[in-house]
Amino acid sequence: MVEDREAVVAFQVRADKVRAMVDRGLLKLTGSSNVVQGWRTLVSTQDVIGIKVASVAGGTSGTRPAVAAAVIEGLIEAGVPSTNIVIWDRHLADLRAAGFSDLARRLNVRLAGSVESGYNEAVSYESPILGTLVWGDLEYGRKDAKGRKSYVSKLLTGQFTKIITIAPLFNHNLAGVNGCLCSLALSSVDNSARFEIQSDRLAKAVPEIYAMEALSDHVVLNMIDALIAQYDGEQISLLHYSTELNQVWLSKDPVALDSLAIQALSQERENRKMAPANRNPALYETAAFIELGVCDLTRIRVEMAR
Repeated sequence: MVEDREAVVAFQVRADKVRAMVDRGLLKLTGSSNVVQGWRTLVSTQDVIGIKVASVAGGTSGTRPAVAAAVIEGLIEAGVPSTNIVIWDRHLADLRAAGFSDLARRLNVRLAGSVESGYNEAVSYESPILGTLVWGDLEYGRKDAKGRKSYVSKLLTGQFTKIITIAPLFNHNLAGVNGCLCSLALSSVDNSARFEIQSDRLAKAVPEIYAMEALSDHVVLNMIDALIAQYDGEQISLLHYSTELNQVWLSKDPVALDSLAIQALSQERENRKMAPANRNPALYETAAFIELGVCDLTRIRVEMAR
């Protein structure tokens, strides 16, 4: 975890402070002596890197563009061609509305939406839970469609060799937090709405989708953009339910980060005498059981990068 009390002022992010925070966190996490060396422990200059952001809540409450910029600038300094870096989420329109178009132009990187890029018919997650197919789903409009498969985006099966997730510290009504696990898993496949209506469905599907070779095998870094914590509202930006934490978290363990995120959001709700949120412990216990990471808070070591 990295903290700078001057990183956010009146919900406005200071990009220079954020860049320094990300650099400090990277050095602490990798044990490297400089930023170039730090990034090169995670990626090579030949990699095509997908920067997964959460953009549906906008550029203030979702992943802040300044955090993505800090990561991309570090990668470019480490020798990764800017054309090999892609900022992505489920929909291009959300990325553009959140301000990532300006960032992409400034740094000469690409934007991509998993829906607009299409889905790979040969790679899917299958569940007995039936889904109502919508426009954008691979099987939408097919007469023989069963709605039992969720196909993986072609971004993950044919383009990215490495993935970096940057999830905001943002509550999720059924998962506790819209963190590293949910953000990547649910944006990587189609026909996912069937899992998002019940906690138990989400608890099974999210870890299993994340564990697929096309996803988890390529994730090299997970980050929580904790500059601002929104503890109510789910995917709607509600700054009156938000707190400036001025932090960025980095780890190779997505389960640990999400577990710490739920703890932090729960504490914010408790401080304001709000009802406890749904933590959905089964989701994180399942993720830990299939060895995606650690959910037991007593086994997670947190280090502050000074």
